[in-house]
Amino acid sequence: QLQLVESGGGLVQAGGSLRLSCSASGSTLDSYDIGWFRQAPGKEREGVSSISADGTAYYVGSVKGRFTISRDNAKNTVYLQMNSLTPEDSAVYYCGADARKSGVLLLFRIPDYWGQGTQVTVSS
Repeated sequence: QLQLVESGGGLVQAGGSLRLSCSASGSTLDSYDIGWFRQAPGKEREGVSSISADGTAYYVGSVKGRFTISRDNAKNTVYLQMNSLTPEDSAVYYCGADARKSGVLLLFRIPDYWGQGTQVTVSS
């Protein structure tokens, strides 16, 4: 059973950076598409970025040019580098793994597996 654990969240000032990690156990990530999702208080969970098993990356418009997703299959980990953060980026960030080869559609789907989330708070 694949288990995902996010880390790297925290409190940062506007304009700052954070790098989130999504580490897997119980299985290898190399055959999964991985997505990063976020949920702010009172809002629905939204897809932010995803990376296919072949390394193709996708981003929603609000983070394009600021966030970078990458994967290190040797470490069984996917990263989300977040730069130029704004208070609107504050949310609980979750990673999800999906075996369906969804590509960009993963951003709009419920993945097969979820992590427990990590809080990101950006102060103005």
